[in-house]
Amino acid sequence: MSTDHPAPPPAAAATAFPPLREVRWGILGCGDVTEVKSGPALQKIAGSRLVAVMRRDAAKAADYARRHGVPRHYADAAALCADPEVNAIYIATPPGSHLELARLVAAAGKPAYIEKPFARSAAEAAEIDALFAAAGLPVFSAYYRRALPRFERARALLADGALGRLTGVSIRYASPPQRASWRLDPGIAGAGLFYDLGSHALDLLDHFLGPLRDAAGHAARRGEAHPGVEDSVALSFRCADGTPGVGQWNFAASHREDLIELQGSAACLRFAVFAEEPLRLHRAGADKPEELAIPHPPHVQQPLLQTVVDALLAGDASRCPSTGASARRTSAVMDAALERFYGGRADTFWLRPRAEA
Repeated sequence: MSTDHPAPPPAAAATAFPPLREVRWGILGCGDVTEVKSGPALQKIAGSRLVAVMRRDAAKAADYARRHGVPRHYADAAALCADPEVNAIYIATPPGSHLELARLVAAAGKPAYIEKPFARSAAEAAEIDALFAAAGLPVFSAYYRRALPRFERARALLADGALGRLTGVSIRYASPPQRASWRLDPGIAGAGLFYDLGSHALDLLDHFLGPLRDAAGHAARRGEAHPGVEDSVALSFRCADGTPGVGQWNFAASHREDLIELQGSAACLRFAVFAEEPLRLHRAGADKPEELAIPHPPHVQQPLLQTVVDALLAGDASRCPSTGASARRTSAVMDAALERFYGGRADTFWLRPRAEA
């Protein structure tokens, strides 16, 4: 399977909408990702408050609310959506429940911020995006690396011409097998670890270089630790300007590797997606690269959440760089590599037997 630009949503996305005077958040699924990465940021951003949380385990919801100073807690998603004090909702559950919860949120008439991966597939991502578009509501995606200062510096180097003419793009990621978790269940995660981890690099390239086109690839299971899901993925694509790119992800490797490399006529830029390492800019003719160390903030989602709050207070979704539309594109690129392995990605593919090689 190959993809060019993903199809547009059935209805135009809500870029303008009635602004909120204050963003009063409710969280659906106050689990680990919300403890440090995102939840505290909702309380720290001006014009933003966290007023309610929900988790199916009522005791854990109550414990989270107590520890984070949240006024109300629920064990039922519909009850939180109906709370009149809540006017924006953060869906922080695994991808398998995103579509169901998005239906509740859109029906309640409230904008949403949805954890990444945005859905289990491009088909589900398109449905979520269309739900909010039809309701005239914005929907944002938690691809928070788009707003982290380190990656914004990399994007600025590209935009300022530090690399010259872009000539090649490559992604390489490898890690030893991981222990079993929901991230290895395609009915919950959408695929194996590629969908959860590979999405970050592909979404960054979309942000840096524009929509990736002509994506095509292959996936296989080459190790023994992750039965039923892919652990080796190869992908090719073209950037918006026509530059060829490739990516390879290996979750059955002996050693770790984490690298994006952007080659240009004047310089090469190398950086890790996950490791908090310096950007390395190697200019033509230089003996060694320049190292640009830019630390992450304490709550890594706060810079992106700031843009979401800014958008909701202004009634202008364009203030946030990570939307349902951009998340759909990332899902479509990943699905291009996984289509054959799963025998299609537009239906309940997680119930079908998969090819193992």
